[in-house]
Amino acid sequence: MTQQTLQFVRNLSKPSTDMFGQPDSSKLDNYYIWTVGCQMNQADSERLSVALDQIGLKQAPSMREAKLIVLNSCVVRKSAEDKVTGTLGLLKPIRLANPSRILAVMGCMVGPDQTSLKKQFPYVDVFMRPQDYKPLLNVVGERLNIDWEGSIGAPIPEKPNVSAYIPIIHGCDLFCSFCIIPYRRGRQVSRPIREIAKEVQLLTARGVREVTLLGQTVDAYGADLPSKPDLADLLHELNSIASLERIRFLTSHPMFMTNRIIQAVAELPKVCEHINLPVQAGDDTILQRMRRTYDREQYLDLVKRIRDTIPGVSLTTDVIVGFCGETPEQFDRTFDLLAEVGFDKVHVAPYSTRPGTIAARKLADDVSQEEKTRRRQEIEDLQKQVVSKINERLLGQTVEILVDKKSRGKWRGRTRTDKLVFFEDNEVDHTGRLTKVEITKTGPWSLQGILV
Repeated sequence: MTQQTLQFVRNLSKPSTDMFGQPDSSKLDNYYIWTVGCQMNQADSERLSVALDQIGLKQAPSMREAKLIVLNSCVVRKSAEDKVTGTLGLLKPIRLANPSRILAVMGCMVGPDQTSLKKQFPYVDVFMRPQDYKPLLNVVGERLNIDWEGSIGAPIPEKPNVSAYIPIIHGCDLFCSFCIIPYRRGRQVSRPIREIAKEVQLLTARGVREVTLLGQTVDAYGADLPSKPDLADLLHELNSIASLERIRFLTSHPMFMTNRIIQAVAELPKVCEHINLPVQAGDDTILQRMRRTYDREQYLDLVKRIRDTIPGVSLTTDVIVGFCGETPEQFDRTFDLLAEVGFDKVHVAPYSTRPGTIAARKLADDVSQEEKTRRRQEIEDLQKQVVSKINERLLGQTVEILVDKKSRGKWRGRTRTDKLVFFEDNEVDHTGRLTKVEITKTGPWSLQGILV
């Protein structure tokens, strides 16, 4: 155990004290939510936080001082799962030493059958599946002796950030062979357009200027609703909200990215010209093994249709390297596809077996970790070169950014194409403003500019 880890444990083990220096054993009054994983998890944590605020709890400044600790978990990749299990291990002595403390785990680590989790982590008080806050709220309600269902309204924060995540479709029906999400988040369930629009209106009334619509397969939105609306219908509805400035959405699946959705992005002034379109692999055999429902040619045709319809669109993608049986030649085809398309961003991850998935049951994880690491680095090196050239084209140009905050003495915001831009100005608070900036310096990951 490192010195840093030891200090983390010591700090957590220190009990909170009252004004006289005595341990504080008063009633449950605060909470701390630790989140790892995707934007869906961030949105889930925010909604749980709003519910706990409405009950009357306050956010604790640190995990050590919290009476209620919630870990919002991710198991999409082994590195994320290791973070969760490692943190739970660190919390074990703290939880056992403080019986009044509540420890809860939510997110994709928690499936329908929690028997093995309860056996592995018997000191955890509550396990919750994604979006299912009721088990924890029941415990909190009993501890506080209140009817929590009568205390909670819409999960809208009182003081939201400039940008907000809006889940519009939960779950996934596709069952890609490498993915655990359908088993943990369930089948696809879309929210009605009217419900989503009302939430966005409430958020914009409280200062939100940009929303990102979320779903595991966001462009599959609406197929399960009675009137069969699609993502384009929702984009048209939200585009009419006067106080909303920008609309984004992710994550898309090539199978559901229709011409109608592409046309909506091109035509609607508030929808940003930025599409995340995971390819996962550039070899047809690997794509079939992954159960991705498209081939290389179909994906490249889709990219062409998007670029022909939406001038200046930025494209990002996800790639898995070292998937079961991937040969050097098959990896080269993925590398060549990335070089050919020239994405604005590539999220690359080495394959890791997820217990319970089709790949875990039927395929052999037979690419060495060393080779996976080498392939990931090769793609990261390529992408750094590609995006550096893309960003160099912006040098000297004026771009419009939505400023979200000040970081290290500089204001920061993003362009419509999701480029991160920094600039200096000590005279005006730019938070939440659409601001024009002339780009004076470019790099692969961010841009620097001056206020116009």
